[in-house]
Amino acid sequence: MATPPVAAGGNFEAPPPPPMQPPGTDMTGICFRDQLWLNTYPLDRNLVFDYFALSPFYDWTCNNEQLRMRSIHPLDLSQLSKMTGMEYMLSEVMEPHLFVIRKQKRDSAEKVTPMLAYYILDGSIYQAPQLCNVFAARVGRALYYISKAFTTAASKLEKIGYVDTENESETVEPKGGKEAINIKEVKRVDHILASLQRKLPPAPLPPPFPDGFVPPSTAEAEKDPENQQTAEPQPSAVDPIIDQGPAKRMKF
Repeated sequence: MATPPVAAGGNFEAPPPPPMQPPGTDMTGICFRDQLWLNTYPLDRNLVFDYFALSPFYDWTCNNEQLRMRSIHPLDLSQLSKMTGMEYMLSEVMEPHLFVIRKQKRDSAEKVTPMLAYYILDGSIYQAPQLCNVFAARVGRALYYISKAFTTAASKLEKIGYVDTENESETVEPKGGKEAINIKEVKRVDHILASLQRKLPPAPLPPPFPDGFVPPSTAEAEKDPENQQTAEPQPSAVDPIIDQGPAKRMKF
């Protein structure tokens, strides 16, 4: 079993502290606030980064921390532009209420890739949500309210339909049980049928009549249907058996 190294004075050397782990990507559910620091120092553009470095959002492996160790202001752009790696940049300032800090990856003096954003609102530090999460939350909220509206409308329509059916049953039954006609429904069905008819090909012509066949003339009957009904043979009032004479009677 290995023994820890012993110093010259006989005291054990303490092991080095573990390296600080970088913060996670999604930390939108937490908030940081140090009221003692806020009561001691003013929150302005010169000291806001020192206050941000106390929060769990701060990455101790960033280039800003290296500048702090060299007693250089951590937001000095002339020094940060000469380095590569993770860094923080103060993008928006509204002293003393709002500060926006952007985390970005620097590849060169001109090329940077934004990664995350943090904002300090009245001394409280938050991580700004990503744009895709904002869109997902807004769409989810809109779908929830749309679904709720359809559910409410459907429940009210069911009640209205129930009342209408009761009223129709009360008013229609004395008239012989005729069904009420919904004009809007009829027009909708006619519109659907007309659209389907336009999509179908035209109907073929009927086959011709054979030679020598004369179709019955129905033009006059169509013009005067009342005369057609009166022209039909009426039952005779005379007894047909008596009219035929005694010779055709059955003999018993």
